[in-house]
Amino acid sequence: MRFRPYDQATVPNIVVDGSPRDNTVLTLSHWPKSGTPFELKADTSAEIALKYLESPRFHVESEIVTNNHFDQDGLVGVFALTDPTTATRHRNLLIDIASAGDFGVFKSREAARINFAVSAFSDSKTSPLPKEVFSQSYPNMAAELYIRMLAVFPEIIADPNNFKSLWEAEDEKLSESEALVKERIVTIEENFDLDLAVVRIPDRIASFRVHRFTSPQESACHPMAIYNATPCTRILMVQGQDVEFQYRYESWVQLVSRTPLPRVDLSSVAEQLNASETNRGAWKFDGVDEITPRLWLDGKGETSIPADLVRHKIEEYLRTAPSAWDPYDIPA
Repeated sequence: MRFRPYDQATVPNIVVDGSPRDNTVLTLSHWPKSGTPFELKADTSAEIALKYLESPRFHVESEIVTNNHFDQDGLVGVFALTDPTTATRHRNLLIDIASAGDFGVFKSREAARINFAVSAFSDSKTSPLPKEVFSQSYPNMAAELYIRMLAVFPEIIADPNNFKSLWEAEDEKLSESEALVKERIVTIEENFDLDLAVVRIPDRIASFRVHRFTSPQESACHPMAIYNATPCTRILMVQGQDVEFQYRYESWVQLVSRTPLPRVDLSSVAEQLNASETNRGAWKFDGVDEITPRLWLDGKGETSIPADLVRHKIEEYLRTAPSAWDPYDIPA
């Protein structure tokens, strides 16, 4: 099969890790309500694509595979269909790379490092690719990243050490964060009844540049060090009076290995907090349909409300509010 940009896929096509478009004959995606055949479903779209290769009865008449965004899971899934021989040979590693990219969870350090290398390639500040790649509209940039990365990806998975300059800085930050968690300098308190982990980070630890999916962000503890340490999909981050809640990506997609507690709408909690907030800024909830929505104080890092009171209000709502998000297809 051949990759074709999403807006140019005007012939029968397979969409990996996304939503179908006109002329899509099969969707291989863990996205909400994707319509992927139940027999092929898996936690990552990459594993769904690999299961498709192994299941001839689901094969369709199409020579084109496409995707409308660029990230590790999408790259691995598209790569599987365009180079099935190599993909099958590296099956377990590829699934691990996709999991590291989408969920921040990995089994092998090799997968995490390859994930960082892909992030570095797609980050305009660190990429060895021409700067013109990143001056385009997002759809064109994503398409060009696929074209260029599909060419180099076999070299990355064959010997990640050849790309050490791209992954070593973030890998070092991951090691530092893992040590903080292991030594309980960064603590993780789990409430499995609420699927909630409360992560406390000392004030003295400064933020640094990391990646989630392929996007850069600032964090005082690498997300992979936290996500690899707890299965909870609701995370409350507390660093002094800087308090932020986030739903992990696992609760947005159709997860197969387990079923996270469903998301609830925290807009009412934001309203309650705003009624008490005296610092500048406003509490906002991004919405249950965002991929990793946050409840956060916009415009001011630190809240005037005691962190434990913020926690109490969130826990109370998580315990009593109705489900507001269901990504799962209805079984045929």
